Amino acid sequence: MNYLIGAFKPPCNITITFSDGKNRKQVSIKKENGKTTMVPVFQSLENVFGEVSIEPVQGKKVEHTGVKIELVGQIELYFDRGNFYDFTSLVRELDVPGDIYEKKTYPFEFSSVEMPYESYNGTNVRLRYILRVTISRNYVSNITEHRDFCVRNYSPVPTMNNSIKMEVGIEDCLHIEFEYSKSKYHLKDVIIGKIYFLLVRIKIKNMELEIRRRESTGSGPNTYVETETLAKFELMDGAPVRGESIPIRLFLSPYELTPTYRNINNKFSVKYYLNLVLVDEEDRRYFKQQEISMYRLLETPASS
Repeated sequence: MNYLIGAFKPPCNITITFSDGKNRKQVSIKKENGKTTMVPVFQSLENVFGEVSIEPVQGKKVEHTGVKIELVGQIELYFDRGNFYDFTSLVRELDVPGDIYEKKTYPFEFSSVEMPYESYNGTNVRLRYILRVTISRNYVSNITEHRDFCVRNYSPVPTMNNSIKMEVGIEDCLHIEFEYSKSKYHLKDVIIGKIYFLLVRIKIKNMELEIRRRESTGSGPNTYVETETLAKFELMDGAPVRGESIPIRLFLSPYELTPTYRNINNKFSVKYYLNLVLVDEEDRRYFKQQEISMYRLLETPASS
């Protein structure tokens, strides 16, 4: 039995290393088996380079018809699991057909790689970047190995960032006005605002501000929308009176947020909303939702 198991093992070990991997920021990503691993972070138009090492198992040789490495950016929709949509695919040939008898190392480089989309692992979709090495063989299956890496892209501070002002109410019962200082926030920002009570004729028990993430995948009849509440922040406990003003100050850094993604490769979008929730003494809920735009701000090396 052990002999049979050994017969299906690949005749070599493949190792993929990044030349500057140790000097790069590392982040944790979840693999297919549910376990997490640390991978280096790149951004668009950077060079991706390193080396591939192929070491035959003792006493074996590797006959092949060529060795190549690919840099692939792909999207997987979980309702269509197993089908990958490649939006970036670059290839470098590493070796011509022949035999490998002992450990062999091949340098590789992909220069100024366009990686327009960020890595993302969501509820129904995953966007990832990998390096994949393929040893092509005749008559038997190819040998492959891959290595994940992460892409994060940064934005400058927006030149235009208008405040949000809205009114919400129930005729002759409730009239409130809320204001947020801006509509675009970086991932470590602070939401600052105020809520004004202009008319209060129902007994409000408490008020919360929620941060919601809405992920939509697919299109047409195959559109899936998943809404997740990431944070709840109590603004007020007790009944407000007319003319009262409630300040808002909500720090975003404790929460795992991503930038806003709009129609990524026509496959998915991720949007963020501030949801203001009021609850009266009969536990009826009144709410008003407002979309905000999130972006990743390039700051110090310690920033997100």
